[in-house]
Amino acid sequence: MNNPTDIERVLQSPDQDAIGGEATYCIGCGSCAYLDPAFHIIRNEDGCNQAALSDASAQRAGTSESCPFATAINEDILGNELFSHQDGIHHDAHLGYWLQTYVGYVASDGWRARGSSGGMVSWMAAKMLEEGIVDAVVHVKNGPDPAQMYTYQVSHTVEELKQGAKSKYYPIEMSHVLSYIREHEGRYLFIGIPCFVKAIRLLCRKDTVLAKRIRYCLGLVCGHLKSDFFAKSEAWESGVPLDDIKRVDFRYKTPNTPASDYAIEVERLDGEPPIVKRTGDLSTTNWGLGYFKYNACDYCDDVLAETADMTFGDAWLPQYVADAGGCNVIVIRNRELLDLLNQHRDELVLHDSNSEEVYQSQSAGFRHRRQGLAYRLYVHEQRGEWTPTKRVKASLDGISDRRQQVYAMRTVLKNQSFVAFRKAESANDFSLFVNWMKPFVKRYNKVDIPFKRRVKNFIKKFIHKYMINK
Repeated sequence: MNNPTDIERVLQSPDQDAIGGEATYCIGCGSCAYLDPAFHIIRNEDGCNQAALSDASAQRAGTSESCPFATAINEDILGNELFSHQDGIHHDAHLGYWLQTYVGYVASDGWRARGSSGGMVSWMAAKMLEEGIVDAVVHVKNGPDPAQMYTYQVSHTVEELKQGAKSKYYPIEMSHVLSYIREHEGRYLFIGIPCFVKAIRLLCRKDTVLAKRIRYCLGLVCGHLKSDFFAKSEAWESGVPLDDIKRVDFRYKTPNTPASDYAIEVERLDGEPPIVKRTGDLSTTNWGLGYFKYNACDYCDDVLAETADMTFGDAWLPQYVADAGGCNVIVIRNRELLDLLNQHRDELVLHDSNSEEVYQSQSAGFRHRRQGLAYRLYVHEQRGEWTPTKRVKASLDGISDRRQQVYAMRTVLKNQSFVAFRKAESANDFSLFVNWMKPFVKRYNKVDIPFKRRVKNFIKKFIHKYMINK
């Protein structure tokens, strides 16, 4: 294309590492489709939501400035506009702006049991509804059919809100709910992953109606967004045929196990009882392998939803992970919401935290999104390929040869997972996926895991299988 805009580059750019030599940096959030009818959101061949341009002659005015991967306006700029004026505000390179941090969970009304970890996200949204701070909550809930297991919807009551608890590792988009907000007066709370919250903040800089109505954002700590291949692969490997999958509950809690040792529950179309399967027994659920990851996620440097008024994630810390009920790390950036939390603190179990502890809870994600991103940007820069503008700079400084190999292999794993799943789907044989990925995983483990640790892991798995079969 001649003189492409940044949003056109987001949709498709040269990339020697990608299958076919071109990659998309689109996360499929729908901000462009909300702004401009020349765009619409499709589900591509890899099961990812992606913007498509239906009118090449359209002006596309303002869409680049509202796309989280096309804009040069970063999280530091937005955070400064949103939060820096408050007394007692802190700032660091990992949390962004923050007033207070906690680790904890909800002790009342079953919120913890319904949630993925400590139940804090839904509880906070419910309090904002009950106190009349907002009139409605925009969040992800059960979708209408297996092709749309989960979609963005609007809840006006606490009972409606409860239907949207738990994390959904699934492709979603928000253009339709943004149109709903524009057409219906009210004060809204938006809940989303970092890039979606950033898109909301960018839209609110341009759209006075959205700015007036979307009063608050709650953010979810994000490792990466998954293609719908992830849900399908989990269900399929659990024993449910592809054409019988209704819905996957990605965070089914199992009693008397560490919080990290959770399961999935697969609902079936044939009316048979749901299947529950421990994620540790499935080949696709190791997040470090990055199977079915959106390419855009490898070009994001925001782990903690830095533009959200509050952010919640899993407390992956030794002192909390053994608790089967789950605990949240909590980052608060808005004084009003901090006061609301403190007013209802008797319903919570909270431990004071600090920025270092919050960082440690997500240290692997930060390493991949900061050091790994510097490596990926450097590789593209050396080849003269376009990438989104990020706060992280292209560099190999401090990145050992082994770590460079780790990051390179993660790109291979991501790409090959899509190839393998399409082949398995075509042959209607999931074992084809497993066998296709085995040599790539073996190569990755050789560079990522020291030999002694690989031996220990093998012994652990052997003992676990022996105890189960005993």
